[in-house]
This record gives sequence, structure tokens and C-alpha cells, in this order.
Amino acid sequence: MRLKIYLVKFIKLKDKKLMKKLTNLVISLFLLTTISSGQPHVMSALEKEVDEFNKTIQSKKTVEVKTDIFEVIYSEKLEQPLWITYKVLCPMGTQSRSGLNFYTNDTIHTSNNDDYKNNVWDRGHLAPAAAFNCDRETLKKTFTYLNCVLQHEGLNRGPWRELEEFERGLSKIYEDVWVEIKVKFEGEIKKVIGGATIPSGFLKTIKFDNKEIIFYFPNVDVSGEDWGHFKIIN
Repeated sequence: MRLKIYLVKFIKLKDKKLMKKLTNLVISLFLLTTISSGQPHVMSALEKEVDEFNKTIQSKKTVEVKTDIFEVIYSEKLEQPLWITYKVLCPMGTQSRSGLNFYTNDTIHTSNNDDYKNNVWDRGHLAPAAAFNCDRETLKKTFTYLNCVLQHEGLNRGPWRELEEFERGLSKIYEDVWVEIKVKFEGEIKKVIGGATIPSGFLKTIKFDNKEIIFYFPNVDVSGEDWGHFKIIN
């Protein structure tokens, strides 16, 4: 989608005032544009998603954890997070993630290394490492399994990663860029050999400057697709 390309280009401009005006203009067009991803998305469907999500939280053994960089609701039964929210903190950080590995929690039953072995499922950060690479300690906090989902490699390394780049670009312009992600478990429930449950998809909302953009990504191989195609019409 051409609008996505223009958004990225405007974010790279050096004149911040001009950059903000142009970005606001193109985002307004983006929000008004009907984007088709091969499946219809309407507000009634979104409301249904919210209802089903609330039911999921009530039916699963969950714990709520608030850290200094994100808040998460985690299902010990599914061994996966159900919901997370965070603010992009360090869009221009340069701290290296070399040598950092995911770690488990002593008091909360999560997925672990065995769940991600010899399969197509990446250790997908929900609160992305690149948004918190201010310093080594802050970066390390994103590597908890509380912040990790079984995410198809084609999604994690493709449009999901590109959308995270867009979030960081927005935070170079706007002071507060907040992100909320709801992890979906619908249809036939499948587990990996290690025991963790595979999510069916991800509902992601980006909030900034009194605007919000909502996306739904199925947890399948969507490598090569444009992240704009996954925008929900709202």
C-alpha cells in the first residue's frame, strides 16, 4: 500500500514541524481508506472480539503483572499472555541485544525454551525489544516469557516487525504512543509439544495524538504482505 510508504518517508524528515503536519495528513487519509485483506472487518465484529476476549480472561487462570515498562495479563493455563499494553520509550535507542535470552518467572507458570524448539513459532515479543533499548537493563526486561508469544515466523519477521518500526517512527513525532495487544485463541485449539497453546491471532491498537489505528493479524505465514492490509475498518 502506497500510503504506508509515504508514512515511513515522512517520519524520516528532519524538519519536525513539517514532518508532523505531513504525517497527520497522511494518517488521516490512512484512517479513512478502506483496506481489504481478503476478509471483512466491521465494528460489530470488533465488538464481538472484545466480548469474547473478556470471556477468555474470565475462563482462564490468569495473573496480572505490572512492570515499569508494560502491563500484562497472563494465562498460566495457556502458557501465553492474553493482553499487554506499553508506551514506546526509546525509539532511537542503540543498545545491543546480543547475549540476551528469554527467562522464566519463579512464581508464574509460563512457556519456556522447549515450546519454541524445532517448529515455525518464534519467541515473539509483544512489547518489542527495539522500543525499549534505552539501556541494557531496560532492554533485558522485555525478554521475560511473560512478554513472549508463540508467533509464526512469517508474521513475526514480516509485517509485524514492520509495524513495530512504524510505531517507533510515530514516537519520534508524538510524545505519547501507546500500544495495546489482545492475544486471541479461537477455533481449533492447538498446542506445541512443550505444552503451550498456539494463539490464533493478535488484535493490536496503536494510540497517539487522539487517534487510534486497529489491526488484526492471523497467526499464520503472512511474509511478504503489507501491514496496512491488516487494518480493521473502524
